[in-house]
Amino acid sequence: MSHFTRTPRAWLLMLAIGLIALNMRGPLVAVAPVVAQMRDDLGFTPVELGFLTGIPVLCFALAAPLASLAGRKLGPEFAITLTLLGVLLGVVVRSAGGGALVMLGTVILGVAITIGNIVVPLIIRRDFTPARQGAAMGTYTAALNIGSFLTSMVSAPLADLLGWRPAIAASGLFALAALAVWAIAVGRRAFTPEPVPAAEPGRPGRRPASRWITAALTFAFAGQAFSYYGVTAWLPSLLADELGMAPSAAGAASSLFQILAILGGLGVPLAARFASTTAVGLTLGLLWLTVPLGLLFGPELWWLWCSLGGVAQGGGITLIFLAIIRLAQDQASAARMSAVVQGTGYSFGAVAPTLLGYVHGVSGAWTGPLLMILCSVTAFILGTAVSLRRVPKPR
Repeated sequence: MSHFTRTPRAWLLMLAIGLIALNMRGPLVAVAPVVAQMRDDLGFTPVELGFLTGIPVLCFALAAPLASLAGRKLGPEFAITLTLLGVLLGVVVRSAGGGALVMLGTVILGVAITIGNIVVPLIIRRDFTPARQGAAMGTYTAALNIGSFLTSMVSAPLADLLGWRPAIAASGLFALAALAVWAIAVGRRAFTPEPVPAAEPGRPGRRPASRWITAALTFAFAGQAFSYYGVTAWLPSLLADELGMAPSAAGAASSLFQILAILGGLGVPLAARFASTTAVGLTLGLLWLTVPLGLLFGPELWWLWCSLGGVAQGGGITLIFLAIIRLAQDQASAARMSAVVQGTGYSFGAVAPTLLGYVHGVSGAWTGPLLMILCSVTAFILGTAVSLRRVPKPR
C-alpha cells in the first residue's frame, strides 16, 4: 500500500487526481461550441467535422492496450506525466495550423487521454485504502464532468473575444496546473520510468475475477458508453425537433445531462457504503431507463429525464471503475481488466452517434434511436447485475 494513505499528503494526491481529471474530457468538448467558426475558417465538411468529434472516442477504444502497456512498462506516475504532456502538446498542435494539424492534435489528445483513462483507476487502487477508494473515484469522475462543463461554458465567449484557436488552446492551462501539482504529489517518480513488477501479490483473501465477470463488466460498460455518447450527440437535436426549442436553448437544456453527472459520481461511493453494489447498480439502471422511456412518452418533462439520466451516467462509470479496482487481484490484472472493459466499451460508444444518426435519418423520427438507447441501457443493467455481486464491500 502506498504511503499516501498514511500521511497528510493524501489530500495532495486527491487534489492532483481531480486536476488530472479536468484534462480528461475538457479539451475534447472545447471544439463543440466553436465548430461553426472552425468550419468557416478551415472549410471542413460535415463528414470531417463528425470525424473530428469521433476521433478521441476511437482512440479510447483502439489505444487501450497500448495505454495499459505504458502503465506497466513505464510506471503509473510517469504514464500520468505523459498524459498531461500529451494533452498540452495536443491542444497546442490542434490550434496551431490548418485542417491536418487539427486532426493530428486531436489524435495526440485522444491517445494521451487514453493512457490516463487506464492508469488513474490503477493509482486509486494502489494508493488509497479500500474505504477511501470510493471517495477518490467519485472525485475523479465528478471532475471529468466539471472539466467538460467549464470548458463548454468558456469556449464560446473566449472564441468571440480572441478567436477559436486561443479558445481551444486555453484548456492547456488545466494541464499545466495538473502537471505542477502532480510533480509535487509524487516527486521524482513523475519524471522517472519505473516498470511495474511482473508478479505482485494480491490483497489477502482476494480471488481473481473470472473471465465471465470481466465479460459482464465489459457488457455493462458497452451499454453505458453507447447510451452516453448517443444521448450526448443527439439530445439537443431531439429537443429542438420534438419541442421546437431554438438550437441555443436545446444545447443549454441538454447541459443538465452533463452537470448532474457530478452528483452521480460523488453519490455512488456514499450509497455503496449503505447498500450493496448490486442495489446501487440496479438503481442507476432504473434512472438510466427514464431517459429513453421519458423522451418517448413524455418529452415535455425533458428536464426531469435529463437530470435523472445525468445522475445515472455519472454514477454508472464510477460504479464500473470501482468494480474493476475492487475485483482485480493485483495491479497487473487491474490494468488488463481495465483495458478490456474500456477498449471494448468505448468501441460501442464511438459508433453510437453515427448509428443513431443513420437510424434517425432513415426513419425521420426519434423513436428508433430511443429504442436503441433503451436496449443499450438494458445491457448496462444486465451486465452490472451479473458482475457486481462479486464486488467486496470496503473495510
